[in-house]
Amino acid sequence: MNYSIIGLLFWGFIAYALFTAFVAVPQGNVYVSTIFGKFYRILKPGLTLKIPVLESIYKRISIQNRSNELSFQAITIDQANVYFKTLLIYCVLDDEEETIQNVAFKFMNEQNFNQSLFRSIEGTIRSFVAIKKQEEVLSLREEIVRHVKQELDGTLAEWGFKLLDLQINEIQFDEAISKSMAEVVASNNLLQAAHNQGESIRIIKVKEAEAEREASKLRGQGTALFREEVARGISKAAKEIKAADLDPSFVLFSMWLESMRYIAKEGKGNLLFFDGSNSGQKQTIKELMAMRTFPLSTDVSEESKKEFSMNTGLE
Repeated sequence: MNYSIIGLLFWGFIAYALFTAFVAVPQGNVYVSTIFGKFYRILKPGLTLKIPVLESIYKRISIQNRSNELSFQAITIDQANVYFKTLLIYCVLDDEEETIQNVAFKFMNEQNFNQSLFRSIEGTIRSFVAIKKQEEVLSLREEIVRHVKQELDGTLAEWGFKLLDLQINEIQFDEAISKSMAEVVASNNLLQAAHNQGESIRIIKVKEAEAEREASKLRGQGTALFREEVARGISKAAKEIKAADLDPSFVLFSMWLESMRYIAKEGKGNLLFFDGSNSGQKQTIKELMAMRTFPLSTDVSEESKKEFSMNTGLE
């Protein structure tokens, strides 16, 4: 009877040992085992055989990425309260034996590690913001993250961790400060808008002046070409009149009649008075006849043609 109980206990122990000798480590995790409380080895993902009874699993460590949200307050050098909301992403440095031992034995538990990590990040950001002015903080997100990584990378490596990312999702000030900052931004926008409007008006005026100068230039060129054509036409008419042995004053009288006809047609309501009496007509013809002193030879110089054009009232 006693032998039966002993045998039953023996086979029960063997079954228990075989049952507990196999350990399945999940993917993304490692196990730290100890023998009599002393570190023994690290168990990697997969099915692993451990020493029954003697070897025990001390801690399960995840090597996957971890994230936590932090909310805290800081004070700038000009005594403005700044409220931060950040997202912290970190993970175990690697799965090497030394790193895993640091993760397993540096802190008493996960809660102590998280507390130390979070307070370290808060303290680093507070010390950085404490030497900055309130208007600078909003534009220094990247500098704050860079400063935190520089300050904590070495410390986290000693603990067996690394900081993957620190995202500053929200930066807020007290209501009074936020309102005053919004007013400053609004006034700056109005000032910029006024400056832009003034600049646009100036550009329009400059362009209008340039266009007017160009138009005046073109009008002058057109007038000059017109005078040249008139002089050329008069010269040609003079040659024909001379060849026909006609009185040259006939050309001047015809030009005078054409001018009167054009003024009457294009006057657009303007009232003009001409002396149509016999004496007035005689005086007009007399004045035109006086211009016969102008040489009408075919070899007239350009300067003389221009002078003739001015005398005929085309200036």
